[in-house]
Amino acid sequence: MSLVLATDDAGGPEIFASLQGEGPSAGMPVAFMRLSRCNLACVWCDTAYTWRFEGDNRPHRDEHTFDRKANQVTLELADIAARIDALGQKRLVITGGEPLLQAGKLAELLELLPDLSVEIETNGTTKAPPRLDIRVDQYNVSPKLAHSGNDADLALIPERLDHYAADPRAYFKFVIASPEDVDEVLALQRRYRFKRGHVFLMPEGTDSASLRSREAWLSELCLKHGFRMSDRLHIHLYGDTRGT
Repeated sequence: MSLVLATDDAGGPEIFASLQGEGPSAGMPVAFMRLSRCNLACVWCDTAYTWRFEGDNRPHRDEHTFDRKANQVTLELADIAARIDALGQKRLVITGGEPLLQAGKLAELLELLPDLSVEIETNGTTKAPPRLDIRVDQYNVSPKLAHSGNDADLALIPERLDHYAADPRAYFKFVIASPEDVDEVLALQRRYRFKRGHVFLMPEGTDSASLRSREAWLSELCLKHGFRMSDRLHIHLYGDTRGT
């Protein structure tokens, strides 16, 4: 049994130790594993190498496509588990792409790593089957707003958002590019009644200057509406690079 992972700059699997850069666990030392493939296509996605392969015509602001063979690697579960274990971390963050597209195999992987706490970063369009769900300690759900370029019928599925809104393990992280995006978050908050303290607004940007510029006005909107603000710590520390 195997999983399809994204690759790092050297062509190896994107499995690494770092500090979590976003959301409720920001600053926590963790092991990261980035899986390949996604069912959505955000125009500002900073990991387009996980899905925008040659022949994929879904729009992206960079208009760049990636060679699938060079940006995907398939590994056996036992190999992945050994690599994660060797990092010596107590917490694992599984990200993508959309990691729940490989949910069944993920469940088998986590059965090989029973002592790790687990976060899954998901776009919220699908949910984990029971065999995987029982091993997840935290969901970082990032529903995609209109400025992502995704059709709302694909990105904001009521049944799925109802499911996560009722799960105390779920935190919601919204990428914000303009003040108008916050109005959309407020409408979703009214509709789905996300738990107090479980909603984060995070500025869109892949460099420190852009993040700081947006945080200047986003912080005021968080104060006004009672939302938490998430920085992107890894961008400040390492830049927009793979394996960080």
